[in-house]
Amino acid sequence: MFPFKYPVPQSDPPRSPRETLPTMYDLPSEDPEEPGLPDEFHDLQPQLLTLAFRPRNYQASEIFSGTDMNLYYDVQHTLWHKRPDWFGVVGVPRLYNRSELRMSYVTWQEGVNPFVIVELLSPGTEKEDLGANIDEERLPNQPNGAGNWQVLEAEINEKPPSKWEVYEQILRVPVYAVFSRYTNRLRVFALNAGHYQELELSDSRVWIADLGLGLGLWQGEFQGIDRLWLRWYDVDGNWILTEAEQQRERADSAESRAESAETQLQSLIQRLRESGIDPDRFLNR
Repeated sequence: MFPFKYPVPQSDPPRSPRETLPTMYDLPSEDPEEPGLPDEFHDLQPQLLTLAFRPRNYQASEIFSGTDMNLYYDVQHTLWHKRPDWFGVVGVPRLYNRSELRMSYVTWQEGVNPFVIVELLSPGTEKEDLGANIDEERLPNQPNGAGNWQVLEAEINEKPPSKWEVYEQILRVPVYAVFSRYTNRLRVFALNAGHYQELELSDSRVWIADLGLGLGLWQGEFQGIDRLWLRWYDVDGNWILTEAEQQRERADSAESRAESAETQLQSLIQRLRESGIDPDRFLNR
């Protein structure tokens, strides 16, 4: 986070831009109602979730996931919306009207609510994301002017409900996960008797039986960044690979088989020579 009062006093030698330039959380965007655009982690992490989101009981054409997309939830208040960092829906056509990409997700038109929502904690959004469960979180200090919840068009004077209220009480999303990259803590809440109850994780993992998928923390490299990431795993506990990872795995396997075949060939040649047989008589090399 931006550690100095802006503008930053000059020093000799000067501080690095990384230390002195404001982050997206320190200054408002050009839109006075929007505190800033997602940072790089908010771009990469949802990509990984989408690339491996393959519930075993649904065809690819029946699975949709959205990233930083407006989620409209109340037909009586059509301007009210939330914008989850990532959400997954099953049992809905992949394409809008089976032919077009969606530009938003309107629940009363789709007829299917998200099954799982993931929020990535940021300074200023923790109250919205965690509701009354915020006390246990320790995030960087919120800078002045950041974190104001989006003010919706004033056609209605009523105050929109919070994210927590929308996910739990209106959309009744079965699984709600919250991850902090600052503390590397994953918290997962499941709907039980109309209210979210926090699940106990095993080795930072949780199994979602209705999806046939598990969600957990994985240490590894994605898009050139090695850190803890949220990703999906299968019923056998194996991380579900992206297409790029599958291609690399197939290439590595083919290379390994080629190396093994070459080793076996060299061993055969050596045995022929030790037996007094010229291998060139049998091998066209």
